[in-house]
Amino acid sequence: MTSASMAEEITMRIAQAVELYHRLIIVVAPAGAGKTAALQVVHEHTAAPLINVNLELSRRMLGLTERQRPLHLPRLLSEILSAIESDVVLFDNIEILFDISLKQDPLRLLQGLSRLKTVVTTWNGMLVDGHIVYGEPGHPEYRSYTCKNFLIVSPEVTV
Repeated sequence: MTSASMAEEITMRIAQAVELYHRLIIVVAPAGAGKTAALQVVHEHTAAPLINVNLELSRRMLGLTERQRPLHLPRLLSEILSAIESDVVLFDNIEILFDISLKQDPLRLLQGLSRLKTVVTTWNGMLVDGHIVYGEPGHPEYRSYTCKNFLIVSPEVTV
């Protein structure tokens, strides 16, 4: 699937997400598969803001101690989202959410945010037996979630 066709799929999913409780669309693919390029195309066609989550959260957490960061991260992410006037927001580079020192559940965070706006996010990983997977089994950041309560776009398979 090219970046352009992935962008078309994302745009179709955005229209479908309006009807859902969690308006979350996860673009699942390994690094280098064209997720960022697809989000850039969606951004250009819809004017939905494209947010580099790693960069924005890092900036906002600079003044916090290591202990404060896990406590404040959900609020900071919510503030980033609330400052955006668009009903659709595109999140890229979300790896910081998986940092074990921040003690977060990345999918739960994203689902909570998707109650407020439609959230389209990249996910460096893959689809395996009806699960979205981040990292390798045994790695501290490894996560595996059942594919439910969100929409998926993947160059391999669309669920």
